[in-house]
Amino acid sequence: MDNKIQAKKQHSNILLAILGFVIVVVIVAAIGFFTLDRNPEIIQGQVEVSEYRVSSKVPGRILEIRVQEGDFVHAGDTLAILDAPEVHAKMQQAQGAEEGASALEQMARNGARKEQVQGAFQLLQQAKAGLEIAEKSYQRVQRLFDEGVVSAQKRDEAEALYKSSQAQAKAAQSQYDMAVNGARMEEKMAAQAQVNRARGAVEEVNAYIGETIQIAQMDGEVSSIYPKIGELVGTGSPIMTISMMNDLWGTFNVREDQLANMQIGQEITAFVPAFNKDIRMKVYHMKDQGAYAVWKATKASGQYDLKTFEVKARPIDDIEGLRPGMSLVIK
Repeated sequence: MDNKIQAKKQHSNILLAILGFVIVVVIVAAIGFFTLDRNPEIIQGQVEVSEYRVSSKVPGRILEIRVQEGDFVHAGDTLAILDAPEVHAKMQQAQGAEEGASALEQMARNGARKEQVQGAFQLLQQAKAGLEIAEKSYQRVQRLFDEGVVSAQKRDEAEALYKSSQAQAKAAQSQYDMAVNGARMEEKMAAQAQVNRARGAVEEVNAYIGETIQIAQMDGEVSSIYPKIGELVGTGSPIMTISMMNDLWGTFNVREDQLANMQIGQEITAFVPAFNKDIRMKVYHMKDQGAYAVWKATKASGQYDLKTFEVKARPIDDIEGLRPGMSLVIK
């Protein structure tokens, strides 16, 4: 009888132990369900800024840098000065070519010199006088021939001299007209074209000279300066970088299953650890990162792969002190 009671108690203890184990497992599972599964996923991004690089179209040596990293500059401020003696030499060549072309163009417009015009006029008067004498001689010989006093040969000689004098008078008149009118219209146009070409060369060199003085194109903060004073920089080599602090945004890499509340035009809230506060932002850009971006493979469980998107958002309010590189956290 005692053995039966003892066996019954032992069986009850085993049942109680199993029940207690089951209760513990259920409690642990409940805790895991209500804690681990409910922790929000964190999306971390950072603040970015629009930048532009200051560079020159002409190679030169850094003569002066008038700003320092961290300085705020305004559009039109002088940033750096380059020394390019080759450009100044080309300017002298271009100016010399312009002066020469202008002189030729002026000469074409003015025509012949005054002495040449006077000489052509004197030759014209001489030719006219000879024509007048030849004409009178021919008329007298013609009357004598009609009267039978002179032979036909004498009449023909007088006629030939008269026609020759006419041709000489016409040639002299042409020479005089050419001296008065100057060069032909085509020659004047060609001379003007040479002047325009020379002036274009001067303007081109002036543009290159302007590139030796680098000025700020927009307001911003000098974030980086690359060369030192005295160093050579090539064509298009960056001299410094200007950050436009009025154009800040946040960029995030987001899986596509997290995009439900991050559509273009929607407002999101991001936590800024640097300020220990939340800021409001509006999504304005969304782009697929491509096949090279991070994927979340789920095909092993019979589902699909999740791609990553680049999401950009701008602060809605002006945040004083917000700078590029600061972290942004979205839960």
